[in-house]
Amino acid sequence: MSLLVVGLSHRSAPVSVLERASLSGDAQVKLAQDTVAAEPATEAAVLATCNRIELYADVDKFHAGVAELSTLLAQHSGVGLEELTPYLYVHYEDRAVHHLFSVACGLDSMVVGEGQILAQIKDSLARAQELHSAGKLMNDLFQQSLRVGKRAHSETGIDRAGQSLVTFGLEQLAAGGDVREWAAGRKALVIGAGSMSSLAAATLARAGVAEVVVANRTFERAERLAQILNEAEDNAVTARAVRMDSVPDELTRADVVVSCTGATGLVLTAEAIAKAVEGRTGRPATGTGAAAAQPEPPLKQDTPLPPTSVGTEENCPLDLAAVQGATGFSVHGEAAVAGMDAATLEQHAAWVAGGTVDRRETSRRTAEAEARTPEADAELIGALAAAVATVGRIPEHRKPEPVAEIPRPAPTMFLLDLAMPRDIDAAVHRLAGVRLVDIESLAEASADAPMASDVDLVRRIVSDEVAAFGAAQRAAHITPTVVALRTMAADVVAGEIARLDGRLPDLDERQRGEIRQAVHRVVDKLLHAPTVRVKQLAAEPGGAGYADALRTLFDLDPETVASVSRAEDSTDKKDRPA
Repeated sequence: MSLLVVGLSHRSAPVSVLERASLSGDAQVKLAQDTVAAEPATEAAVLATCNRIELYADVDKFHAGVAELSTLLAQHSGVGLEELTPYLYVHYEDRAVHHLFSVACGLDSMVVGEGQILAQIKDSLARAQELHSAGKLMNDLFQQSLRVGKRAHSETGIDRAGQSLVTFGLEQLAAGGDVREWAAGRKALVIGAGSMSSLAAATLARAGVAEVVVANRTFERAERLAQILNEAEDNAVTARAVRMDSVPDELTRADVVVSCTGATGLVLTAEAIAKAVEGRTGRPATGTGAAAAQPEPPLKQDTPLPPTSVGTEENCPLDLAAVQGATGFSVHGEAAVAGMDAATLEQHAAWVAGGTVDRRETSRRTAEAEARTPEADAELIGALAAAVATVGRIPEHRKPEPVAEIPRPAPTMFLLDLAMPRDIDAAVHRLAGVRLVDIESLAEASADAPMASDVDLVRRIVSDEVAAFGAAQRAAHITPTVVALRTMAADVVAGEIARLDGRLPDLDERQRGEIRQAVHRVVDKLLHAPTVRVKQLAAEPGGAGYADALRTLFDLDPETVASVSRAEDSTDKKDRPA
């Protein structure tokens, strides 16, 4: 059997895919159960966090294992296999061990060096143990990964390479300023009472917020977290718990909102945040940007309008000679798409299709414009996108006159969304007076974050630990064969002593004891060097074949070797932590 991991993370997949593929607690349980029920796997563990979904398994066939694990991930995530496959990564044997050890050390985290992942690995192992899907390999692997992670944090300065996701998120909310100065005296609302939400509440309390309100679907858990915050000696915060139906009222009081729940839908909509901001400021939280901040004045009804045909007017912003048949654009549409690349054009097409374009009243001027609809504009912009994908950018006679951007007002509400899938509507980004930091923006902000020199030291620790783990596993693989060989030798000695007792009945007990010890010493000396050497050879890369050679040379019964393995597994289970 061999270790295999199939998964996706923030390094391999966009946040939108991770969000859709996220697994609830029940889904993780079912995935582990279905994996061990599948033919190629005998053990399984699921590691699911905000930024990764990984399935570990002990498989007997590589290709069949990859196919089965990929299919199971797709089934339980709800994302089709064809769509999910480009984002999946596969690690096998030593590479799989190296990957988990790197994850445990924080090397593969969005914020390098964060320690929250260790608690998540521990939870993953505990879940697999409860489900009895973790055998010897999964237990050895995950327990060793925890030890490697702790070693990396204690022996190096990896913690300086990056902070926890919570701390990094708060730094983004503070826009590069000092978090303590930014947080001092503010009122915070924390939605959720799990490990990440608890960490966020404690971090805010230590940062100096005046009040922390905890909301959770299970009110008792919210009360417990509030009690812990009130009793902590390293902060002077006032904490209280509320029920989830009190969140709308608490939003109007909160300066900072952190949300991290296991909900599958939105916890806070853009409408709810806009209403809360209006309740705080007395002003509506309108959209931001040049278009929203500086709407165009209405045209005078007696002002003649230019013709709307595209590519024929002297002042037309687009030269569409290469885009045959793309006619009928409004001036508004031309100005909107001039100079955009393909991806932006596609986004604009979706925007128009959503009916959010202010078409004004210009369409009344001509019969052609009168018949035009947002859907028609969307089709035409889509055609432009297809053309620009081929020819690059659309040539321009001129670009629209730039519109001066009105600076966003200073935010009055700060939102940190650490959930996957997201808890807070991404449309909140467009509300004035609101600053939203979520997993996606954290990923962008951390992409260029500097890495400490300690990272190289941690990488060396990981490499050394992977080599040691592999050697131990290979040595353990041959142990049942060595034990079976010594058992066979002991049986041979016992048989020969019994035969000697029958042929020499006059020997006294002292003589029999001397003979018995002499025979045992001969056998032990003959077996000592070969068994020690075969363990050393088996611990080296490629040493798995020595066990087979030993079984063949001494004609060992495979069932005897298997029974030793089963006995060892039974002993391991008794010694496993609860």
